[in-house]
Amino acid sequence: MTSLRGFRRWLPAALAAAAAILAMPACGTAAGPLPTLTLSTENTPDHVQTRMLHRFAERLQVRLDGRVAVMVKDSAVLYSDRDVVEAVAAGRVDMAAPGLWHLDRYAPDFAVFLLPMFYGRDDAVNYGLRDGPVGTNLARRLEAAVDVHVLGRWIDLGDAHVFTRGADLRTVDDLRGLRIRVAGGEGNAERIRALGAEATVIPWPDFPRALGDGRVDGTLTTAATVVSANLWRFGLDHAFLDRQYFPQYVPLVSGRLWARLPADVRQAMTEVWDGLVDEARLMAAEEQASALETLAANGVAIVRPRPADVAETRAALMAHQDAIVARLGLDAALVKTVAEALERGP
Repeated sequence: MTSLRGFRRWLPAALAAAAAILAMPACGTAAGPLPTLTLSTENTPDHVQTRMLHRFAERLQVRLDGRVAVMVKDSAVLYSDRDVVEAVAAGRVDMAAPGLWHLDRYAPDFAVFLLPMFYGRDDAVNYGLRDGPVGTNLARRLEAAVDVHVLGRWIDLGDAHVFTRGADLRTVDDLRGLRIRVAGGEGNAERIRALGAEATVIPWPDFPRALGDGRVDGTLTTAATVVSANLWRFGLDHAFLDRQYFPQYVPLVSGRLWARLPADVRQAMTEVWDGLVDEARLMAAEEQASALETLAANGVAIVRPRPADVAETRAALMAHQDAIVARLGLDAALVKTVAEALERGP
């Protein structure tokens, strides 16, 4: 078995060789087999994020005209999204698009989008900040914290709401005392606690059994995610569409690989990714709307709180925000800049 020290000596040379092959004008030369760019995701093949990664792979191969093979490994065959950031930074996998709720472990300020001031906000409000200087600022902070390159704009999962089993969830006050599963992101847990519920992190594969066994009362997730696991079969029967936060996926490339790629390959990757972001967002929105129809057809009671009630809840949550910012160790200046942008509006 190769020692860790030997692996570390071998890896830079291997990456340099791969970059040299990428620079070749055509495939099938004496340089040998095609280099492979490997993408990892924990999601299943039919998930909107996985499908977008496959589109990226297909279009990049066409754009590079056979100079590289691009492979997507889904269903956590390589890594869970919780662990994939470290794998990308270490060069064990070339690219991934983990959820932003996993990134505050490395760049704490990513949790700014999980703060109370974003509760109930429209998607357009989130885009206005994430696609602009705030998103760029956070990308640079992540790149400084771990050896990754943020490839471009983020793609959507869709609005996240609270879904429950056996709880008559008609107002946000009905969350009090419930045990709610969150996927990750300490800001999510803090917000759920501020609403009077208990937040607990449970891996997604284990959640349906935990719900069916009554170990938890519900989950913070999206309608499409609920449908993907047919959670009504495990007793889930209420949906409260309050837009708790807006989950997106952030495209990351190994920093050490990015530094060695030819400039035209970097440009191709950047442009191909940017070219599919808008269609990925549209696809996610369509899937979430369809999922709500499926939930209703399977007996899930769907409650849409009035905008005035959502605004009132957000105002109440804001009483907790300064304490949450302090506990999470967020950059107070960044939080202030974002808050002022929200006040100004689009």
